[in-house]
Amino acid sequence: MQSLSMYQISVPVFVRGLGVLAGYLEKAEAYARANDIDPAEMVNAKLAPDMLSLAGQVQRASDTSKNAIGRLSAIEAPRFEDNEVTFAELQERVAKTIAFLDSVRLEDLQGSETRSVTLSFGKFKTTLQGDAYLLTFTLPNFFFHITTAHDILRHKGVAIGKIDYLGHFEIEPA
Repeated sequence: MQSLSMYQISVPVFVRGLGVLAGYLEKAEAYARANDIDPAEMVNAKLAPDMLSLAGQVQRASDTSKNAIGRLSAIEAPRFEDNEVTFAELQERVAKTIAFLDSVRLEDLQGSETRSVTLSFGKFKTTLQGDAYLLTFTLPNFFFHITTAHDILRHKGVAIGKIDYLGHFEIEPA
């Protein structure tokens, strides 16, 4: 029985989730156009005043995925300015993040399950082993931002549902 690799539980998961996010952005832009809604209203929409906007959710999902790979490997993750204000700019950020992830190889993450990862955000400081970092911090954080983007768009009236969240499935021929 072969065990899952750190690559298998990170890169393809991130690419799939970012693909879902790209689909959300496409549907949100079409909804805004069809309903004569200023696209900026959608991009800046929030669920609560103290939460990030749709743009912020996309930016954090991008950062979470690319920075995780940087922390787990010897690869330097690209830096983005967090200045996207249009659907096109958000789509470009998602595409650039996917392109970066597509450049990562299985070998790049070999042994990363035991790599020490230190996180420091304001008062939050912790050091985790690579596998715990990916499974208990990174993946929940990544999906939080995708889910929040989903919820913002549902709240604004965009017709997306669970099937959109689950994404496209490749069906193997019988």
